[in-house]
Amino acid sequence: MSALPVTIADVEAAAQRLAGVAHRTPVCTAGTVDGLTGAHVYFKCENLQRAGAFKFRGAYNALSQLDAQQRAAGVIAYSSGNHAQAVALAGRLLGMPVVIVMPDDAPQVKVRATRGYGAEVVLYNRERDRREDIARSVGEARGLTLVPPFDHPHIVAGQGTAALELIDEVGPLDALFVPCGGGGLVSGCAIAASARSPGIAVYAVEPAAGDDVQRSFRSGRIETVHNPQTIADGARTTAPGEITFPLLRHYLKDVFTVDDDELLRATFLLWERMKLVVEPTGALGLAALLAGRVALPGQRVGVILSGGNADIVALAALFGRES
Repeated sequence: MSALPVTIADVEAAAQRLAGVAHRTPVCTAGTVDGLTGAHVYFKCENLQRAGAFKFRGAYNALSQLDAQQRAAGVIAYSSGNHAQAVALAGRLLGMPVVIVMPDDAPQVKVRATRGYGAEVVLYNRERDRREDIARSVGEARGLTLVPPFDHPHIVAGQGTAALELIDEVGPLDALFVPCGGGGLVSGCAIAASARSPGIAVYAVEPAAGDDVQRSFRSGRIETVHNPQTIADGARTTAPGEITFPLLRHYLKDVFTVDDDELLRATFLLWERMKLVVEPTGALGLAALLAGRVALPGQRVGVILSGGNADIVALAALFGRES
């Protein structure tokens, strides 16, 4: 097969760029979760990362490699929220103008935070417009460099540093569960995990309403969904990318889906028992583990909690069904 677009050397180089800039987020454990699953579970708390999600790793790694002319002109990105905030913050730290294309139904907490980091926000309608077209048009008109949310080697390499840190801290793992939208986080983490813990089984987890990665993984070709409706707003992507798909096919053991009820239960457990504010997308991995998608008795299992930018008001109403 042709050479893969991202390697462990790329992830390790990203870790050097991020040293002293990104938070080295804590790893947590919970006896309650171990009891429910029969496994020894280690949570990488990217909900405590700068800008509230793992996305800061990839955004900073990508922006820091732009040349002087690109930095002066600025960057543009499209995102429902976490990539938006990450690029906005990375741009502010590096002194770059930032424009973000966001859906008009994005959680307001994410829109406010993106603007708070100093970015200009351009809103669009998911049903009527294509965010890629808007970003391309605005970017070309203003001479901005596009920073995609997942389908870029520098983004993938940066995201992979989360698993690199996890395994360097806790030692080899038998399995790793990672939330999945377009595949940037899980492909980067799979590269790092496979290098640091040979033989590890890496599982991507996406919402059942947006099962494009699972179908693509099993069919061997990129498949799409249209505007999936799920509480996992950070995973409402429509297809894996040209960069991420071959990495997913090469490194993953399997791809699981969870429905919104399973996802809500996992999120509620994280809030109530572990006192961790995690958004539903960030709880995808735990949801699959709790639902028994694969039994791992006695095994050492990593779970990436990918983000904590929760819409508190909306989730409080949903939690009423669980309490």
